[in-house]
Amino acid sequence: MHELGQGWGGVGGLSGHNEINGNWISAPNSIHEARLKAKAKRRLRKTSSRDSGRGDSFSENGDPSRGTNGTVPPTSPKSKLLDRKSRAGKGRGLPKKGGAGGKGVWGPPGEVYDLEEVDVKDPNYDEAQENCVYETVVPPLEEGAFEKTLTPIVQEYFEHGDTNEVALLGELNLGSMSSGVPMLAVSLALEAKASHRELTSRLLTDLCGRVLSRSDVESSFDKLLRELPDLVLDTPGAPQLVGQFIARAVKDQILSKSYLDGYKGRVDCVHARAALDRAAVLLKMGMGGLRIDNLWGTGGGQRPVTQLVREMTLLLKEYLLSGDNKEAERCLRELEVPHFHHEFVYEAIVMVLESKGEKTFKMVLQLLKFLWVSSIITVDQMRRGYERVYMDIAEINIDVPRAYFILEQFVDKSFSAGFICEKLRDLCPSRGRKRFVSEGDGGRFKLESY
Repeated sequence: MHELGQGWGGVGGLSGHNEINGNWISAPNSIHEARLKAKAKRRLRKTSSRDSGRGDSFSENGDPSRGTNGTVPPTSPKSKLLDRKSRAGKGRGLPKKGGAGGKGVWGPPGEVYDLEEVDVKDPNYDEAQENCVYETVVPPLEEGAFEKTLTPIVQEYFEHGDTNEVALLGELNLGSMSSGVPMLAVSLALEAKASHRELTSRLLTDLCGRVLSRSDVESSFDKLLRELPDLVLDTPGAPQLVGQFIARAVKDQILSKSYLDGYKGRVDCVHARAALDRAAVLLKMGMGGLRIDNLWGTGGGQRPVTQLVREMTLLLKEYLLSGDNKEAERCLRELEVPHFHHEFVYEAIVMVLESKGEKTFKMVLQLLKFLWVSSIITVDQMRRGYERVYMDIAEINIDVPRAYFILEQFVDKSFSAGFICEKLRDLCPSRGRKRFVSEGDGGRFKLESY
């Protein structure tokens, strides 16, 4: 036992031997070195685990570690600086702040922010602003900008004809200048077409009650009557046109029936008196059955085709009686159907084929050339008119036996005048000539075949 005790004592006598991390060391100075090595190993493990995502890990000697096949693992495409995952080495690897921590990010996707409650303890809290109501205030339109703002709106309305677009004027703060809207619209319509005047009458009816009041309409027509001497300088027929606008407004019930009675015996201006007389006459005729709501007529393509054909026929007949090219041009322009001018060309040529003298031939040829030079009838409309005659010449020839012969002459003259092309001239149909070889004809050519 004593020896055993000495043996253990011998072992225990190795007081300078200690164990650190499973390593036996002999000297006291070596304890400090062992601790430094253990610390270096821990730091190396931590560094290698952090760089494992980049594909390069280092051994204890500092050499990069290799894979099983001796190749270096591929480098990760994402850099640690651009990774939004936590770098603290803790957690589940989820994005920081739930993905709402990036630059310029207001919060995680799908988050809805409620109204922020006012903190009474906030040093910037103002009790007067708690019950404050904010509204959008439109500044009143200046007088100098009134005409500049409304003129493009009215002119654009003449193109599309949608009164709802003009009703947006209610969003402007017109103030006391709202009575100038009807006056501006009527002034622009005086220099426009009849269809634009019809659109103006409809516009006044639709705006009354929404943007304008009846007092605004009445004061607007009062200004028009006072400024008629100036309007006559640009539009000689302004008094009659203003009178028609007044009659239409009374019929549409945007002017009171007593409006005309308020001017009896109180008008000194000749033009204003003519306008009021025109309105009074139209209203009396309306009581007798005249449709004042159709006072300006139906614009352009809104008319029935039969009515347009009838008006073009009357236009040609009046031209053959008067011979006035400019009047015929004005009447054709007022029809406002440039897409239907091929019908005018067709009716004019058919009238030449059905005529018996050369007067109609020459006058129609002169009229078509005049309309071609003035660009009233376009190339396409002229071509379509001639082609329609070519298609119907067989039926026309039943009633007019010499239709083919007259048409060939007219087409040749038209080509010589320069308002049809050579290709259109060559398309002109001609009646075929057939030779009969029979007894007694002597081999003659018969000009007409039956």
